[in-house]
Amino acid sequence: MLYRRTDFEKMVNHSFKYVEKLNSPMEIALCVENYNEVYKTYNDVISKGAVSVLEPTNQPWGQRTCYIADPEGNLIEIGSFQK
Repeated sequence: MLYRRTDFEKMVNHSFKYVEKLNSPMEIALCVENYNEVYKTYNDVISKGAVSVLEPTNQPWGQRTCYIADPEGNLIEIGSFQK
């Protein structure tokens, strides 16, 4: 899915603090197998140089999601709808 950051913030009724000099007003969304994989993948990519934007969080629509910025500043969401 492609959302403008402002549209996504409006949808979740929450403002996010983004990494400075983020490359794009868009994000890349990656789906992993289940909630535990969100934590595992988040910790793995942070240990390899990604910058945390939002730690894994359970959202009201049933998804566990987190946000990171890769070393080039691209915003990436990692999430799952499977407990």
